[in-house]
Amino acid sequence: MRPPNKKKEADYAALASPFMRIPRLPVVVARDLLDLGLREVYELQGRAPEVLLAEMRRIKPATPDSHLPFLRLAVYFAENPQPERDKMHPEAWRD
Repeated sequence: MRPPNKKKEADYAALASPFMRIPRLPVVVARDLLDLGLREVYELQGRAPEVLLAEMRRIKPATPDSHLPFLRLAVYFAENPQPERDKMHPEAWRD
């Protein structure tokens, strides 16, 4: 007999974080930003997305490359008070 399915625990801290104001940012990326010690969107200003990814990998080596477009999006959002609509999707930030 298989064990009953357990529901995933929601990451309430990540869900309640200011990072969730960034359009299309996954909760897992918000959690990783919190794990880096960042607490506010403005703290992303001037940060290189590639360096953020490297820092995430020091903490959690299994961090996937797919985080990079979301980090680029997040930094763009933090640096632009009126972001362009077409740049507010992770597909715009893929190589």
